[in-house]
Amino acid sequence: MTVHPSLAIRTIETPSLGDRSYLVHDGDVAFVVDPQRDIDRVLALLRTEAVRLTHVFETHIHNDYVTGGLALARATGATYLVNADDEVSFERTAVHDGDTIRIGERMRLRAIHTPGHTYTHLSYALTDDDRPVAVFTGGSLLYGATGRPDLLGPEHTDALVHHQHHSAHKLARALPDETRIFPTHGFGSFCSATQSEATESTIGQEKRTNPVLTQDEEEYVRDLLDALDVWPAYYAQMAPANAAGPGAPDLSLPRLADAVELRRRIEGGEWVVDLRTRTAFAAGHAPGTLNFGLDGSFATYLGWLISWGTPVTLLGDTAADVAQAQRELVRIGIDRPAAHATGGPDRWSPHAPVSFPTATFADLDLVRHHRDVVVLDVRRTDEHRAARIEGAVNIPIHELPQRVPDVPSGEVWVHCAAGYRASIAASFLHAAGRTLVAVDDTFENAAKTGLHLVGPDA
Repeated sequence: MTVHPSLAIRTIETPSLGDRSYLVHDGDVAFVVDPQRDIDRVLALLRTEAVRLTHVFETHIHNDYVTGGLALARATGATYLVNADDEVSFERTAVHDGDTIRIGERMRLRAIHTPGHTYTHLSYALTDDDRPVAVFTGGSLLYGATGRPDLLGPEHTDALVHHQHHSAHKLARALPDETRIFPTHGFGSFCSATQSEATESTIGQEKRTNPVLTQDEEEYVRDLLDALDVWPAYYAQMAPANAAGPGAPDLSLPRLADAVELRRRIEGGEWVVDLRTRTAFAAGHAPGTLNFGLDGSFATYLGWLISWGTPVTLLGDTAADVAQAQRELVRIGIDRPAAHATGGPDRWSPHAPVSFPTATFADLDLVRHHRDVVVLDVRRTDEHRAARIEGAVNIPIHELPQRVPDVPSGEVWVHCAAGYRASIAASFLHAAGRTLVAVDDTFENAAKTGLHLVGPDA
């Protein structure tokens, strides 16, 4: 018997979206599962590993990012495999439930229909010389969770959540306990029904710990549906883009804008986005600019809040910051910023930079003893209901751009769970002329002050 070295399974992380892609090879040929839009990362890894890409697989038509699958296949000459039942407008190799694809001399990938996240979702079970070693589960069976079943619309949620339960059990029956699981979602992605801290797992581990495999069907369905909350608005744009067959992105820097042009864009209702940290933004920024820092979930929140199609101009300390922001934006289908500028707020406006104060929850506790202030909580509704400052007004961050007039009059102290969303909110309020303080603190610290918290988790 010939003894082979282990297959190499390389993870390509996209932490800003909470997703993973995978490159697998035997030392000679490789395949990729669920590549992101910026395929240069995959091409670089292929060069590093010194292997040839022959196949690109999609587990499903994605709802949280624009795929790089078609562009990667075209760039490398690889075969592009998509479920035969997915309606797409490009040529691909159609895959059916039960198909086995041979890759090189050793690797075999078997398609398993696992509906639940979508109706046409496929998982791919990998064998090495007929020995099961891994399964790529996309948005089906995740680490301690499953993909959410509500992204196709409420009329499909009930059917899909039951499918999800059946699919997880199908995988658990079909594969040995030692089979390693490699999901695409579940690392902070809103495509996961619930979140887990796990970074690796096996079929056996999930049988012991994952609610979809430990609960009966009705209990799982009830608990999962009760836990579902809102998802980013830009998700509605992703499936149509992926079904159309997105090409490779243009990551070259957009045109350079001066202060006069930036002011004109702001006054014209466009978004001029400051990529710096919330601390830097609060200390001084160009009037009317919005703060989506690169140090947080930049693309998720910008894509969630923006009216789709609104021109975006990017402001960064350096061209590298702008390039990073571009990379994150093309992953969600915002392909070409209108312009960019670098250097700092002194160079971004004909007017002097403006600022607003930041504070802690302890500061908020003290100030409420001296004067009335509006406490604005921009966390999601479920977070607010679980534990909140008594008297706080809740306008979730994804609703705020349309609801700034709903913020009560007076001095506003805006908070979230850790400061990032509060800074986004503060930038909208400051641009609207409101007097405010941004609470840059973790919500856990609110309980350590004299602030009165209410709610079941308070």
